[in-house]
Amino acid sequence: MMRSLYSGVSGLRVHQTKMDVIGNNISNVNTVGFKASTVTFSDILYQTTQSASGPNSDTGTAGTNAKQIGLGSNLASITASMSTPGGSQRTDNPFDVMIEGDAFFVVNNGNGNYFTRAGAFTVDARGTLCTPTGATVMGWQPDPENPSKCLVTDVSPLQVMSPANMSSPPEATTDVTLTGNIDYNDTQLTSAAGRVVNVNFYDNLGHLYTAGLKFQQVGAATGSDEAVTNQYRITVTDIKDETGQSLFVRKNVDEEGNVTYSTNEAYAGQFSFGVGDGLNTLEIGDVNEQTGEFTIEQEGVLLNFNASTGRFVSVGEDAEAGSTKMTLASAVTPNPFANVDIDFSSLTMYQSSGTTTIEPTKGDLERGAGAGKAMGDLSGISIDTEGKIYGSYDNGDQKLLGQIAVASFANPAGLEAIGNNMFAATQNSGEFDGVGENIKSSGGKFSTGVLEMSNVDLAAQFTDMITTQRGFQANSRIITTSDTMLEELINLKR
Repeated sequence: MMRSLYSGVSGLRVHQTKMDVIGNNISNVNTVGFKASTVTFSDILYQTTQSASGPNSDTGTAGTNAKQIGLGSNLASITASMSTPGGSQRTDNPFDVMIEGDAFFVVNNGNGNYFTRAGAFTVDARGTLCTPTGATVMGWQPDPENPSKCLVTDVSPLQVMSPANMSSPPEATTDVTLTGNIDYNDTQLTSAAGRVVNVNFYDNLGHLYTAGLKFQQVGAATGSDEAVTNQYRITVTDIKDETGQSLFVRKNVDEEGNVTYSTNEAYAGQFSFGVGDGLNTLEIGDVNEQTGEFTIEQEGVLLNFNASTGRFVSVGEDAEAGSTKMTLASAVTPNPFANVDIDFSSLTMYQSSGTTTIEPTKGDLERGAGAGKAMGDLSGISIDTEGKIYGSYDNGDQKLLGQIAVASFANPAGLEAIGNNMFAATQNSGEFDGVGENIKSSGGKFSTGVLEMSNVDLAAQFTDMITTQRGFQANSRIITTSDTMLEELINLKR
């Protein structure tokens, strides 16, 4: 039988395989993160009918080349174009992530760790970041001792919306800063009512309270001729909860709906304020049963300004001590409150058309801390260029929830495709160490709200389709022509 028949068959076979690869590439032209494959052929075994010979000086004959007849073609490789990135598709979905670089996401489908370039992620019922086919996205968890960083250990599922991450714990207020100006020409400062400033603060449970601080010019409020225009007495008028109810008064409603008021023993006499260790207890007087009105017996705290410059000097009876803060403390049992330090050092005493403007701000303005906060509910999730996942809460808090780890391989083309946009490591790709790496270590970064599209080049695929069709057609002609020649050979006996 003619060898060309079998060469033609091998040519048909490899061109058919190449057409299968082209068809797969084109069918995945819109598959997220798909990597197109290319096919290469090689020639195969040769039949040597005469070996090569060298020149012979004795006989004067020249050398001859070997006479070899090839036996067809073979499939050399099917290689995925891993190093060629696909285009960018904007989605504005915060869970859609694109890798800029040569790394791979690490995912786990329950059978082990696999790798993908498709970053179309979602969140399942457990709050775990996962792929549309149900594989969990792997990464690193926050460090319990330093929540601003992640522990670089073996990768684990990223439960970004776990029950623990759905809320942010409250914090008690520890610092309040008063800013603004006190004008000693303000007639309200010399009245019995005084100028009241409401200071808000949180307890450890996230409840918001309001303490009323009354400012009165020393001497003038009592009608004394010894008014001191650069000194003011600060007293506490009340402490109220979120509903506006005083902590020191209990509201009682009987069966007929009649309302009376009485002293709330749980809070009465349990608050104190002052400078340094000199705290004075707020002693609650008798509560009016009909109106709920009451008085607080207290010495108050002295606020001192420089009479010549109008600048703040100190708080406390000892003007030379230089104290800047007054403390509001609680002895309630159990005590959800933290001591609140109220800073007066930003106040001034300048002339301002008889208008006093004092603004309280929760927190220490210099340190940017101590403001406290209510409990927060998760309101949004974002992923930065390093793969760190942050949760935003409606109390203004932001918390690190985890970090996406990536894997890099010495030979990405050696990965084995297993379907569902996933690849498995092989002996020729290099091994995954189980820990992964930060994407920045390989010079890459993440883009959120963007997906990597397929890298299939339709123009190239259609061109390959034409050449493949022609190659298949030519090999089929080899078979038909060889058949015709065999037919002529058989006809010789007629």
